[in-house]
Amino acid sequence: MNLQSDWPEQNAGEPAGNRFARVWVDSHCHLQLVDEAPDTMLERAPQVSWLVVPGVDATSSQAALALARRFAGRVFAAAGLHPDQAERWPEERNRIAELVPQAIAVGETGLDFYRNLAPRHVQLTAFRDLLDLAIEFDKPVIVHCRDAFREVHEIIQHTGTGERVIMHCWSGGPHWARRFLDLGVTFSFAGPVLFGTDDMIRRGAALVPPDRAMVETDAPHLCPSHHREKPNDPANIGLVGAALALVWQMTCDEVAAATTDTAVRLFHG
Repeated sequence: MNLQSDWPEQNAGEPAGNRFARVWVDSHCHLQLVDEAPDTMLERAPQVSWLVVPGVDATSSQAALALARRFAGRVFAAAGLHPDQAERWPEERNRIAELVPQAIAVGETGLDFYRNLAPRHVQLTAFRDLLDLAIEFDKPVIVHCRDAFREVHEIIQHTGTGERVIMHCWSGGPHWARRFLDLGVTFSFAGPVLFGTDDMIRRGAALVPPDRAMVETDAPHLCPSHHREKPNDPANIGLVGAALALVWQMTCDEVAAATTDTAVRLFHG
């Protein structure tokens, strides 16, 4: 499958993704980390019915909650600590724990053994503690996993949290997709499902049932390939959904309905 050759061109002057405008949920968007006014970005994405804004530390989690209050019903917040920031966990633990009850989910959290910006043992401690918070407050948990599939799988299996776990920006191929499916997790797909040439992520995505999947932009990161030089935007969510439509041989409407149902069940069930 070559999405680059199959991809329809965007209409001139139209925000990326609006050609595939349906009703979407952006399950992971760092609206509090972009330079542009959130009002403007939300106005530009009328096809996004609601979105989840995860924190990467205590300050950004607090900012996400402020946005959720400001745009009640359209923006929902998660509170967590990104693995890149895991060395700050001892000083951030209490503040984040106080925010979790106000949030729709815990996250983001997880392990990043690609960048290794925090020592691995520190990342593991923060991840386990945040999973414990998710269990304590009965919240879904948004998990970042990069070059740490085995370790993340083992921890989720050990804690029995699979059915509440969202694997954010899923980048695994068929092998790990099968193993994580057995844990009951939900897979959230972002820009990488449509760019890249080896098809590994798309082959993994083909194994994921639509009722176990969501879509996200991870804005301002991972802008879709036609616009990689720009910050990402919730208005691009339709591009991710259209990529999955090609993978699953479904219509965009069907993908939008299925992934929205999944998001409602996980975050509002």
